[in-house]
Amino acid sequence: MNHTILILNGPNLNMLGSREPEIYGTQTLDDLQQVCIAHAALLSIALTFVQSNHEGELVDAIQSVRSAHDGLIINAGAFSHTSVAIHDALMMVDKPIIEVHLSNIFQREAFRHHSYVSRPAKGVICGFGVNSYVLALSAMKDLLS
Repeated sequence: MNHTILILNGPNLNMLGSREPEIYGTQTLDDLQQVCIAHAALLSIALTFVQSNHEGELVDAIQSVRSAHDGLIINAGAFSHTSVAIHDALMMVDKPIIEVHLSNIFQREAFRHHSYVSRPAKGVICGFGVNSYVLALSAMKDLLS
């Protein structure tokens, strides 16, 4: 494996498959993880896959990217729209960051149209369900090449 990437998932993503399947689909977080592992293997990328409902744990994981990973793919969930702490932690990461969302946040409630994750991210991929992560992994490989 050439690179190691952290995929970080925020609050309520542990409920995938049962939470609003009309928005988020029927695949579980475990299904999502397996899809990511399979695609990462094709790209020669090693993954660390983390989910937390706790803002401080997400900040700790983001800080770990500085020394333990080559890049970060993050779906901060609802914290995308509310957390200055996550924004500030991301601003300290000197490696590529890609923001992902399963749903198209711009087709949803107005409060979801702003993300504190977007400014420090190289790019944002949203609206493609689990494939948002696959696209992010491919983009990350390009960024690291």
